[in-house]
Amino acid sequence: MRFNEKELVFLSRQPSERAAELGMKGPKKGDVMKRRLVKLIVNFLFYFRTDEEEPIGALLLEQCRVEREDNMAFSIGESHDQSSVIP
Repeated sequence: MRFNEKELVFLSRQPSERAAELGMKGPKKGDVMKRRLVKLIVNFLFYFRTDEEEPIGALLLEQCRVEREDNMAFSIGESHDQSSVIP
């Protein structure tokens, strides 16, 4: 799915439903944990460097499930089961 970058930047500046600073780790083995500001706006999870206003990425949370890995970690994945879909 493609999105217009300017529209996403505009959306990322809207009031968030939730926001927090999290440690994010990349998908590759050996990737280091980095502090990121994350904001949930509508069904997008935007993430920012803690000292910047423009997002460095966004996750579309449509038909996704969130799984707790342990008391300090979670993962987001595709959901094929409608009972675990984030509305």
